[in-house]
Amino acid sequence: MDRLAAMQSFVRVVESGSFSAVARELQTTQSRVSKQVAALERELGAKLLSRTTRSLALTEAGERYFAQARRLIAEIAEAESELLLGEQQLSGWLRVAASVGYGRLKLLPLVKTFLAAHPNVKIDLKLNDGFIDLVEEGIDIAVRIGELADSSLVAQRIGTTQRVVLASHEYLRSLPTGLTMPSVPEDLLEHNCIVYSELATQNAWTFTAGAGAVATEGTQVTIRAQGNLQTNSSEVIRASVLSGMGIGYSPTWLFEEEIARGELQVLLPDWPTPPLPIHLVSPAQRRSSAKVQAFALHMASH
Repeated sequence: MDRLAAMQSFVRVVESGSFSAVARELQTTQSRVSKQVAALERELGAKLLSRTTRSLALTEAGERYFAQARRLIAEIAEAESELLLGEQQLSGWLRVAASVGYGRLKLLPLVKTFLAAHPNVKIDLKLNDGFIDLVEEGIDIAVRIGELADSSLVAQRIGTTQRVVLASHEYLRSLPTGLTMPSVPEDLLEHNCIVYSELATQNAWTFTAGAGAVATEGTQVTIRAQGNLQTNSSEVIRASVLSGMGIGYSPTWLFEEEIARGELQVLLPDWPTPPLPIHLVSPAQRRSSAKVQAFALHMASH
């Protein structure tokens, strides 16, 4: 029995709460993972997990062993990282997560250059606009945009992004008689706004009066955007704005090329929105990995 591999499988089963999830991570079968853990229990002469058809629970012995095994695996990873970072011999799988739009438009090009620089590394790229538990899903490093909630994750701020309000020329040309392009945030209440439901603030769009605004500079205004479409997908926001369905409130990177080409009209330029921080986050026990450190450095440098 490979004791370290069995220990790693046991730790991930506890963290994810599922043999099948670990099997997917390791690209093996649920039966093989179960046999690894059972072999570890036989080797230790102690029952670590109490299994039912619906749940897993640590035994008293399992709780003690899990804490020590998790610490030991982290120490081994840290020792390997110091060696590998010096030798630049990175290899194996790296599991990276991001939102769908950011992953496709911004992250994928950096994944390409990272893989070119480290030909022995393989990346499992998980794109999801909803919240995912990094520990449960076995993610090594993730890109998160917006303010972070307090957690046990290790975070590194690598930049900021600005949101803009924008619409296609088709949408603006088709406005009904009497409805004009918005000049202050309150005007948006008369327009069809496309709402991104994954925002922590839901349909609350916030603006701050700039030097050219018809309001005291620094005045903050929040409106509750309304429209006939809301979605949890950044890709749907992108497609619906481009097709003239309504006004969007989105990070500039989602429409960077279209804005540069003049295909979209940025609205309310004198009313900037609050900037959003961009962080790389990792579970504490994975941050010492050489691959995680190298990928974080690659992302931060760009």
